[in-house]
Amino acid sequence: MYSKDQASQIKQEFWTTFGQYIAPQLSAEGLKINWINYKTGIKNLYFKMQVDNKRASIAIELTHADAGVRELLFEQFTEFKKLFESQMDEEWDWELSANDEYGKSISRIYKVLPDVSIFRKEDWPALISFFKPRMIALDEFWNDAQHSFEVFK
Repeated sequence: MYSKDQASQIKQEFWTTFGQYIAPQLSAEGLKINWINYKTGIKNLYFKMQVDNKRASIAIELTHADAGVRELLFEQFTEFKKLFESQMDEEWDWELSANDEYGKSISRIYKVLPDVSIFRKEDWPALISFFKPRMIALDEFWNDAQHSFEVFK
């Protein structure tokens, strides 16, 4: 078991390692980008990577407090589902109604990698191989679709 400080340090080390690994990759527009803290330009719409001691996930999270607005955002994504799955080259899970780790109501589109741990360095290559191509594909998707979401800015 790790202390809170040790766990925090390991997590920070992983994200630093991942950030260094993906940093040379330019965005779909050919720009340098902060992949770990990806900016969608739309309030309450996030591309989120998470990993703990059991699994990793990558998600599009819609966190608007108004359920109606959240549903409209989600519906807008469903309009792009074929394009999304084509660019991702896989199916993701789509949840209109979910809760985040704090119990807050959200909508999300996500993919999970089970049976990995941020605390096992031997899992880090699998984690990087999970996150990197999906973040790049998300960026490519967003480059094509983002203009249809400007009404939500």
